[in-house]
Amino acid sequence: MNLTLKIWRQPNAHTRGQLVTYSISGVSPDMSFLEMLDVLNQQLIHKGEEPVAFLSDCREGICGSCGLFINGRAHGPLSGTATCQLHMRAFKDGDTIVIEPWRAKGFPVIRDLVVDRSAFDRIIQAGGYISVNTGSAPDANAILIPKSAADAAFDAAACIGCGACVATCKNASAMLFVAAKVSHLAYLPQGQPERRRRVLNMVAAMDREGFGSCTLTGACEVECPKKISISHIVRLNREYLSAVVSDEAD
Repeated sequence: MNLTLKIWRQPNAHTRGQLVTYSISGVSPDMSFLEMLDVLNQQLIHKGEEPVAFLSDCREGICGSCGLFINGRAHGPLSGTATCQLHMRAFKDGDTIVIEPWRAKGFPVIRDLVVDRSAFDRIIQAGGYISVNTGSAPDANAILIPKSAADAAFDAAACIGCGACVATCKNASAMLFVAAKVSHLAYLPQGQPERRRRVLNMVAAMDREGFGSCTLTGACEVECPKKISISHIVRLNREYLSAVVSDEAD
């Protein structure tokens, strides 16, 4: 395959970036998208040019660090697929592919396609955990959990924190990410002691990081590589309202 790549190049956070055009040939349809970028970087290094900076880690769709905006869509053209799981057979010979970093106030560009997603870490640090001592591993089924609650908690826990929801939202809202983390623990008995304080602190942290409000368009659900449902945002709003009322009553 012969391709034309238009890639966002930006030397650092303080320099204006621009799209730079590259031609690449000999791309196998069986290559992953990140392998294709590896090949491009080898060619750039061979020519004495600066390689394109991008993030990746597990390359198995688990860590979420690979997120790129590809032809105007978070993670590219395939539904339910992270960038690292995207293969070049999703494109045609002769295609032009535009590759950009996540664009959001909460995700400032560090270099080229690399953005600072530490805002998500700070939101998790505000309450997305269980601090109570739950002791050693209990026997199976010692704590009974309805299957519907277990399934819902598992669906929410599938969020990999890649930021596609933020990148695809016109308000750069992080509501789906926060909703998944709050909803996951709210379904489980271990999450109950800190349930109210958790949602209040995480929503406050989200607002401090500059993420916008929910647009109600559902774009986040469409582009999420793990298909996290926006029903969790409804649950987040209920959890938040309940916590505010309870907090005021205390």
